[in-house]
Amino acid sequence: MTNIRDIARISGYSVSMVSRVINRKNYVSPATQLAIQKVIDQLDYVPNAVARDLSRGRTQNVGVVLPHSDHPYFTQLVHGIMRAAFKENYHVVLLPSMYDANIERRYLEDLRQKAYDALIFTSHGLPLSELVHYQQYGTIVICENSHETQLPAAYAERQASYVQVFQHLQERGASQIGVLASRPLEVSATTQAMVQAYTTVFGHELSAANIFTGVTTPQDGQRAGDYFIQLQPTVDAILTNGDDIAIGVRQAYQRAGVTPPYLVGQEHQMSGEAINLPTIDHHFGEVGAQAFQLAFSEQLRQVGIASHFLLSPR
Repeated sequence: MTNIRDIARISGYSVSMVSRVINRKNYVSPATQLAIQKVIDQLDYVPNAVARDLSRGRTQNVGVVLPHSDHPYFTQLVHGIMRAAFKENYHVVLLPSMYDANIERRYLEDLRQKAYDALIFTSHGLPLSELVHYQQYGTIVICENSHETQLPAAYAERQASYVQVFQHLQERGASQIGVLASRPLEVSATTQAMVQAYTTVFGHELSAANIFTGVTTPQDGQRAGDYFIQLQPTVDAILTNGDDIAIGVRQAYQRAGVTPPYLVGQEHQMSGEAINLPTIDHHFGEVGAQAFQLAFSEQLRQVGIASHFLLSPR
């Protein structure tokens, strides 16, 4: 394989001079540059990108760890990260994990070995304490409120909007409310936030039977709808975890010939706008952009972005 020394030997110039031409440095005369470039072209030489990255101390790669891409939370975050990365000439590498701790550790080891300039965890299966340990090898950003944990964080401030939703449902006279979530209460800060908001408004805990988890797609929404159709006492409102998912719930009720309960979506999707579905906009695109900026900030910061309850999303 041709290397820089071959070019120097054939062209008759020093290795350092050849390096200047390859890396487009100043202080090279046009005649010298032309002579060296002619040899480069003859040998069809291409610089080793990995070696070049090592020499300059960065890869221009940022790894984005996400468990899956089935839910708009992840797709909207990734879109925000990619838009910000494109402006800074960074490559985004998607790293699926399915919440598998061993897979996430492999990504952290890759960071330790300088495969990425930073990692952004959109969600995680590992405890935050383990992510903190790897912070010594490179920047790690999380997309949740890290509270006292020493990690940069960009996240949606959801609690106030959830309280607004339940206040709205209370004003409508709803007394039996269902909640859809992607992950169980004991492992999900988002599910906990929804349940806590319910308790704040209604003054008592939400029944475990009224929490349906494992929901990330419209098809899951249909399964949830089938469940709530059979549940007693009957629910009169459901806070879903996505507008597309709310449409899935609605389809299940319509298929069964039952009038759907009052539905509230999340993520402000076009499907919800089509039927004027009340929804919450968490502005995850902006959260993703902020997460990317934090990955290359010299200051440890936590950036919370306010969510908005949209009674009429149009």
